[in-house]
Amino acid sequence: MNDQVTSHAAPPVGGPGADGSGPIRRYLNDLVSAVYAPAMCLSGPDGQIRPGGPQGLYVRDLRVLSEVVVKVDGTEPVPLGHDLLGGARNGFSAALLNPATKGADPQIFLARHRVLSPKGMQEKFVFTSYSPAPSLSCRVELRLQCDLAGIGVVNAGVVNPGLPATELPASKGTAGLAWQAASGDRVLVTGSPAPDRVDPPAGIMSWEITFRRDQPVELSVTARLETADAPLFGTPSLPIPLDAPLVVARDQRLAQFLQLSLADLRALAMTVPGTAGQTFLAAGVPWYLTLFGRDSIWTARMLLPLGTDLGLGTLRALASRQGQATNSRTGEEPGKILHEVRRENPPAPSSDGLHWLPPVYYGTVDATALWVCLLHETWKWGAPEDDVEKLLPALQGCLGWIERALGRGGGFVSYVDESGKGLSNQGWKDSFDGVQFRDGHYARAPLALCEVQGYTHQAAVAGAELALHFGLSRGEQWLELAAGLAARFRDRFWVSDQNGAFPALALEADGTPVDAPSSNMGHLLGTGILDPAECELVAKRLGSPELDCGYGLRTLSSRCRGFNPLSYHVGSVWAHDTAIAISGLALSGGPAAQATAASLVDGLLGAAEGFAYRLPELYGGHKRDALARAPLPYPPACRPQAWSAASSVAVLAALMGWHPDMPAGKLRISPLPSAVGLHRVEGIMLKGVPVRATFGPGGPTLEGGPTGLTVSPPATGSPGQGAL
Repeated sequence: MNDQVTSHAAPPVGGPGADGSGPIRRYLNDLVSAVYAPAMCLSGPDGQIRPGGPQGLYVRDLRVLSEVVVKVDGTEPVPLGHDLLGGARNGFSAALLNPATKGADPQIFLARHRVLSPKGMQEKFVFTSYSPAPSLSCRVELRLQCDLAGIGVVNAGVVNPGLPATELPASKGTAGLAWQAASGDRVLVTGSPAPDRVDPPAGIMSWEITFRRDQPVELSVTARLETADAPLFGTPSLPIPLDAPLVVARDQRLAQFLQLSLADLRALAMTVPGTAGQTFLAAGVPWYLTLFGRDSIWTARMLLPLGTDLGLGTLRALASRQGQATNSRTGEEPGKILHEVRRENPPAPSSDGLHWLPPVYYGTVDATALWVCLLHETWKWGAPEDDVEKLLPALQGCLGWIERALGRGGGFVSYVDESGKGLSNQGWKDSFDGVQFRDGHYARAPLALCEVQGYTHQAAVAGAELALHFGLSRGEQWLELAAGLAARFRDRFWVSDQNGAFPALALEADGTPVDAPSSNMGHLLGTGILDPAECELVAKRLGSPELDCGYGLRTLSSRCRGFNPLSYHVGSVWAHDTAIAISGLALSGGPAAQATAASLVDGLLGAAEGFAYRLPELYGGHKRDALARAPLPYPPACRPQAWSAASSVAVLAALMGWHPDMPAGKLRISPLPSAVGLHRVEGIMLKGVPVRATFGPGGPTLEGGPTGLTVSPPATGSPGQGAL
């Protein structure tokens, strides 16, 4: 997900040019994050926020605090551990080695509680003494700094003249410190109780504290950003309905994965100010706390079993910014769905090769078809028809763009960066080396990615069904278009190696198939572009050791020359990528598909366990064996990441095997066999009504749900509930 420049490392908001050169990125894997969009915080595992890297408290993509370090009598506490609570909260534990005490044992303990709000955060410090002395007097000192640097400048790691690159001078505020930028943005930090001493030049607030045995002493500081600027995106006035479903299963990892993931997802909720019903999930922390076409759509698709409100909000937010004109610099075209939205960029840095993408950028080849798929699936899960009908003009715009793209791409949807300053690759693997041949050389644009043809096929069929249902024109023509695309795909994309046939990663400029086996083929499953026999071939390839590393799908086969398990897109594992394949395999239903899906489910749950159930953006594609009991981190990977967290729900949905058609009042059930041992699930929503499902040897038993629902194969349920 390269979001602001063409780069091969974990994609920055601003950074190196298309050749991947530039400053080394600052790593994130050892940092602890919390989020309450549009605020987020990154600190060390000890809870301290230290200057000189990406750590900090951010609000609206501005770093509000670049340092928050607590000391007691001039010494930092000794960290003991931290709790990963998910969402807006972090907890840290530490001990104080006070020189006034005797012996090696610590006698004072510190519990640090961090809670974010949309405008900042509160840090609470609770000290507890176990010293035999009746009292101990100490000085608690908190050092703070503020630079109000933009997230892009922090990420790029370069000095940008458009934003402050050094710490701002502090002034004394009410019960604390204050900082003000020339822009008028103001940061306030207040203490409770008020500090005994405030030293603005040093950025220090301090308290003289007397600790008594077993009598906790509490200090707290609150930081907030005050700005007159209208927010690009804000916090929803009401929480989005994303409660973690109750899951009872033999394998308890799934329930833990869901619990933490949903806490993070709720905290990533954002909305378009001044609008009704345009709530979506930001892509992730720290670089992607904004609206992303592809990411927000995939996240909403995965979360449809929990309700359709988020799907509708995401569709509306993107439809309101649907392309209207043609602009080669921004990539905008009529009907096209955007890639990302950002604040206005600062002046261009002077560093050679460094450039910013436009604030509203359309350089994505897949978001438009994915928008259509999301609309169709949101309707199928039971969204009100009036709400769907209001989005039909945007649907027609998307279908028009798809038709034009197929025409200029010789029958396939392809991309090329015409500006020379955008993303050189515009699928989900958008790093500069993301599309390469088996021998390692890079494919030449225009490029037609295999998965994009699958999305397009699915969108055409979905568009036809929506058109026929709602009385739009050309429904039958879209079915013909889908059939033609499937025939061309079958003729042009399939290649073979010593292990058999598989779909090529892409077609390059002259139509040559890019012959590298990759995880992209997993996205074809469930789109309808493959027949059952082809689905089984793809399932077998995905389940082979060259792609299934034991913790999920490698993005590129280990047999390829360019394979690197700690690359961004050519050998690493992305949770959402694996979850998409699991969903498609579950839909395919063949014996190879079921076996591969079961293996990938176990691998993804193993990876979740290895990352304390907060899966990062991506992780290493090393082979799982006795020496690799947990996946290795990819150091620059972001956490939490929306589509990684939403993978938990995608896994649950695949295991349940529910395929709803609420407009027709039907539900088809085909549970996925696996070792998870699913027994009971509560909290899945059909047409806005909760359903409880019990899974047993005789098939699922359903309770609740909309009345008159027809279940296939038949399921048992409570009396008086129609077919349930």
